[in-house]
Amino acid sequence: MDTATHFVMGFGLAGLSFVDPVVASNPELAVAVMVGTVAGSQAPDLDTVLRIKKNNASYIRNHRGITHSIPFLFIWTALITAVISLLFRDVPILHVALWTGVAVCVHVFTDVFNTYGTQAMRPFTEKWISWNIIHIFDPVLFTTHVIAILCWFFGIFDPAPTFIVLYSFLALYYVWRTLVHYSKTKQVRKMDPSSAPEDKYYVIPTIHLNRWHVVKAHKDGSYEIGKLDGHLLVWSKHAVSSDHPAVEISKSHPDIQAFLYFTSFAVAEVEELSFGYFVRWGDVRYRHRKQYPFVACMVMDRNYEPISTYVGWLSEDKMEKKLSLGSHT
Repeated sequence: MDTATHFVMGFGLAGLSFVDPVVASNPELAVAVMVGTVAGSQAPDLDTVLRIKKNNASYIRNHRGITHSIPFLFIWTALITAVISLLFRDVPILHVALWTGVAVCVHVFTDVFNTYGTQAMRPFTEKWISWNIIHIFDPVLFTTHVIAILCWFFGIFDPAPTFIVLYSFLALYYVWRTLVHYSKTKQVRKMDPSSAPEDKYYVIPTIHLNRWHVVKAHKDGSYEIGKLDGHLLVWSKHAVSSDHPAVEISKSHPDIQAFLYFTSFAVAEVEELSFGYFVRWGDVRYRHRKQYPFVACMVMDRNYEPISTYVGWLSEDKMEKKLSLGSHT
């Protein structure tokens, strides 16, 4: 999920903690638990410092990786609880640890429902787990949390029953979205007249509940890109990697390797420039306004030596600026 949603979920879990009679009867403990749930709901995403301290390639390769792994569920919980124990010396710290751990686990659990995914099963496997069920920003998830938190803070309803109702509803919502995703995936295959048995379909959520991006993966490594709007399936692009030598050579660069480590839905295009080549890898799962905004790009000379690279989310104008294409023409 996005940062804002994780943030409100931290407060939501603090409200839910009032089902614990020890928390409900101890105001200082309730504050300590709130600090723990808010911190725990953000902690796994602290790998964003890689974007500042290193570069985008390191961030792409590691974001939602080891920090979302099984060992780190315990590590984050222990670290946050240790800090809180120094700030709140007289509270029952095991209750803080319990609710902090719940917040960390909920963070990772909700992330696997997105398209971006996580490596939640490390160290057993480095496979990216992305179930494509909930958009990274889900209006229902965010709005219901905000409403419940406001009702709690303004004293309209008591926290325990408020958040029991909220999380019961959201549990049903997640089940419903899972069933809808399963149904839509089967529906797309039946709706596609050119479907082949070896084709694989990926139905990807958008911010709109009834609109889905669709990717059909062919056995030869090419893709059909489309959308499902209600009961209307429309294919808009056939995507296949160029067989230009520059594509294969680009795979040896660490920045491109970081991108390909993260996604198995990449296609490459090559543009010949006056001084060399421009290789653009795009993740076909993220198509917006006829472009792939999640990219790994490399500019190389005529001898296939790298000049500049960029990995990340980018608009066309920003890409040219980042790669300094104009300075070489």
